[in-house]
Order: sequence, then structure tokens, then C-alpha cells
Amino acid sequence: MINQIRVMFIFGTRPETIKLAPVIKELRRDPDFQTIVTVTGQHRQMLDQAMDVFDLKADYDLNVMQENQTLSGLSQRILAGLDDIFAACRPDIVLVQGDTTSVLIGALSAFYHGVKVGHVEAGLRTTDKRNPFPEEINRRLTGVIADLHFAPTTAAHDNLLREGVDPSSIFITGNSQIDALLSVVDPRLSLPAEVAPRPGRRTILMTTHRRENLDGALSAIYRAVKKALVDFPDVDVIFPVHLNPKVRAVVMEELQLSDRVRLLDPFDYRTMANVMARSYLVLTDSGGLQEEAPSLGVPVLVTRTNTERPEGIAAGTARLAGTTEEGVYAALSELLGNAETYHRMSKAVNPYGDGKASWRIRKALRYSFGLDQSRPEDYI
Repeated sequence: MINQIRVMFIFGTRPETIKLAPVIKELRRDPDFQTIVTVTGQHRQMLDQAMDVFDLKADYDLNVMQENQTLSGLSQRILAGLDDIFAACRPDIVLVQGDTTSVLIGALSAFYHGVKVGHVEAGLRTTDKRNPFPEEINRRLTGVIADLHFAPTTAAHDNLLREGVDPSSIFITGNSQIDALLSVVDPRLSLPAEVAPRPGRRTILMTTHRRENLDGALSAIYRAVKKALVDFPDVDVIFPVHLNPKVRAVVMEELQLSDRVRLLDPFDYRTMANVMARSYLVLTDSGGLQEEAPSLGVPVLVTRTNTERPEGIAAGTARLAGTTEEGVYAALSELLGNAETYHRMSKAVNPYGDGKASWRIRKALRYSFGLDQSRPEDYI
């Protein structure tokens, strides 16, 4: 019998959990793999929430989160905490996902211990190293360390080629976020009244959390939303507010008194996905929602000046709204007031995945470790 391939997953935030959960479950169905789940606890409450939705348990938990933590302090605690875990587990490969501090430091620690690294959602780029901060540098440096690159799209694949990555190490898989989404959306699910879109109303689902938007952009975005609500009286906003206290302070200052904006604590992933499926549009600076909403026929306005997910912009499922009051208001007004624009965006084809990314990642791992003789076909 072939010795099992020991695959350690390292992650620390809710988005990483959501995107890695289907990969973990896919590998657990294959007797040739053993999975080890290591969480950093970078975002404690939201991480635990997502773990519960997908019925995941950590084998190791660093629990590094501290109030008002700095990036350098967080990095130090993760790096120190992983030393003993690597010594105890001796994995054959580490899988990390995306662009958080847990991703970069997890990959770096694996490199220090002579362990291969596979990067899920590899190759996303804005080409501006400070936007988003620190995510753009996190994913670029992780790309330098990684031995296997699981690119979600052809564009991500091409970014890696331009950086000199060995083509044989790149697999185009689609995005595992779509795998996760399709597993939890259910039109029959009854949502609690406090989070459910109201019948006969158009609902904007809004999220904001980017560090680079904390310097005044958040206030401008929220003012644009309030202005749009005056012009479109049939519109409501559902806003699960990120737990970052700096974000919350701006939200409370700008939106607390708006009776058509429901300010709520973050939803669990199943609730979030089903609220999104019943919303009219999404206004967000989140990368994950840019990928998910198009699968549900929900247009996305991105409150950023650029995005590492240009495929959605090109396909017409998403539009950059910028971060100024004027720009965000104009984008909202166009989508809320022009039925033709809305119809075109809602019917555009989602370029991010077909629900089989986790299967392709498993097949790529089997091929890379010599368990299969042929590469999996790329997602096109």
C-alpha cells in the first residue's frame, strides 16, 4: 500500500476557511491523502464561524489573535508557533490559500522546514504593491516560495508565466470559492427576519473591510450610499459590519442613524450566501464576493480603484465603482436606475469557476506526487 501523502492546511481567516473547506473535504475522500488542519486564529470569531458551517475541526490552533494587532507582531507569533507543529507533523506538502498574513508566513515556515508549498488561488495581481495592502505583497512573495500553483483562471496563470514560474507547476483549477458557495445556497432555506431581504424591496448587500480604505474612503463610500437611498426609496441596505474596530467606528459615525441600513454583526457563511442570493446587487471591497455573486446572477459594484480579479470586470459581472463619493454614487445610480444595465450585468457569465476546483486540485496533487500519470485538464 502507498504511504499516504500528508497534506497540512494552514489558514487563519474566514475567507481562507471557506475556500479551503471544499479542498479539505475532497482530499478526505481520497484514501491516498491524510489531511492536517492548522489554524492560526488570525481572525478568531469569523474563523470559528466558518469552521462550524463546514464542520471542520483544527488539529492545531495557534490562537494568535490579539486586539489591535500589528502585522509584524502577527507574523512573529505565527512563525514561532508553527515551528513545533512542523517538527511534530512532518507533512509532505503545505497548502495555503490567497493572500493573508497567515498565507505568507505559513508558506515561509514550510520553506524553512524543507516542506513543499501549494498555493491555492495563485497568480492574482493588481501590480500595485500597496493596493491592496498587504495582500498584494503577501501573494507575490507566496508565489516565489510555492512549488505548485493552483491558478483559478487563465489570466492568473498568465500572470505567473510573466513572473517566470515554471509552466509545469501551474494548474488552472477554477476557484474553490464557487465549490463552497454551491454547497450552501438553498432557496428553501428560511432566513431570520432580521437578516432577510424584505419582499417588494430591492436590497443592496454591502461589505467593507480593506485597510487601504480606512484613510477616508470608507466615509465617502457610506455618504454615497446614503445619497442613493434618498433617490431610490424602494432600496434597503443590509450591512454585516466587519469586526475590525476601525471599520466599525466609521460605520457608526456615518450610518448608525440611517433607518434603511441594517447594521448587523457578520453572518455565518451559509446565511451570507443565501442573503446574497436574494439581494438585488452587491456593493463590496471583498474579493470573495466578486467571485460568488456572479454565480447567483447578482451584479457587483467594487468599491476599490483596482482589482486582482479583472475577469469579472471583463465579463461584465462586476464594475469598479472607485472609492470617491461621486464615483460610488454614480455607479449605484446607474445600476439602480437603468434596467438595461442591470439586466446585462445580472445575465453575464461568471468566469470564476464551475464547482469542480477542489476536484482539479486533488487530481493535480495526485499527478505531482506520482499517483496519477496524467495532468488534470485545465479549467477554461
